[in-house]
Amino acid sequence: MNFPPFALEKWQNKYSKEAKYNLADTCADPLTLKQLLSLGDTTLDEQLSLLLEQKLDYGEIQGLSLLRRLIAEQYSSLTEDQIIMMNGAASANALAIISLVEPGDRVVAFHPSYQQLYALPHSLQAEVRFVPLRPENHFQPDLEELRSAAAPGTKLILLNNPNNPTGTLLSGVVLDDIVSIARSCGAYILCDEIGMRLRPGTVTERIPSIADLYERGIATSSMSKVLSLAGLRIGWIASADQNIIHTCMKLRDYTTVSSSVLTDRIGAIAMAKQDIILGKNRELLRNNLALLKEWSDAEEAYTFVPPQGGTAALLQLHAAGQSESFCKQLLQETGVLLVPGSTFGLEGYARIGCAGKTDTLKQGLAAMSKFVRHRPRYYK
Repeated sequence: MNFPPFALEKWQNKYSKEAKYNLADTCADPLTLKQLLSLGDTTLDEQLSLLLEQKLDYGEIQGLSLLRRLIAEQYSSLTEDQIIMMNGAASANALAIISLVEPGDRVVAFHPSYQQLYALPHSLQAEVRFVPLRPENHFQPDLEELRSAAAPGTKLILLNNPNNPTGTLLSGVVLDDIVSIARSCGAYILCDEIGMRLRPGTVTERIPSIADLYERGIATSSMSKVLSLAGLRIGWIASADQNIIHTCMKLRDYTTVSSSVLTDRIGAIAMAKQDIILGKNRELLRNNLALLKEWSDAEEAYTFVPPQGGTAALLQLHAAGQSESFCKQLLQETGVLLVPGSTFGLEGYARIGCAGKTDTLKQGLAAMSKFVRHRPRYYK
């Protein structure tokens, strides 16, 4: 198999250590282990004592049952047996895709999107059909184009909700339509829902998981973005279809064996305190989005495209030249790191993280304003 370079990961791996203001990161402001264990009523010493008594064996092969039970409670129809613990959402996506997709299969993916969701099936020699997400349609899918792409016999439809990098959210109504299209052609749906639980306060609709909506739905998620715990590398696969769970577990025996008993235990602590973490991060997101809007309204060089969900958003660049060269010079001269839209096949834009430290965001935006103020050559 020939895997193309993962443009987003290559960019962040190469440049993140140079950044003074890392606005490319889309994780909510990370917690320290001490902060996590100190949340709520249980004392730090009590939590540490429990962790120090943890036996470092293989544990439960599918993942700690307590953690899987707490995760299953996020869904309306799942039990702990329908959750598989994985090493982050990326490995959850990979396991599900590799378990299902064979050479010659037709799969349908939205674009722009997270590269793994379409590049990995292509590397598995699947036929990948794209449904474009256009700015003039607010990066929402044209369902007639999806219906045309998802011909009878389509194996898998891949999406992420909210979308990365655009921050657009598929509503319950749109998801129902996508399920209807998938059901008509017999396709599975894999939906990366990593940012689902962190949305602006203006969005109140409860968006259902694809695992609750569709009998052939596969949801993936993790604790990285919305729960500020990327360093734990805790992700999962969720599906009501026991055949999917069985198929994924067969491959997982070859690739993973089991998850870490220590991180699973810490993850269970985090899930028990998720309301506290989510409350903090929702306030942080609201404050940062308000700051971004105020800054963008006063700017001519950048237009902020507010996200409907998740921790990533777009900046439209009113600048001459390519997004990559712009972002490289911005980093070199100011220390501000963005992700060029070219890494997503979306020129004229850059991705910005919306849930990091507010002070870092404020200082980074000020540096970005200064960068273009005396550079008329950057304006189109």
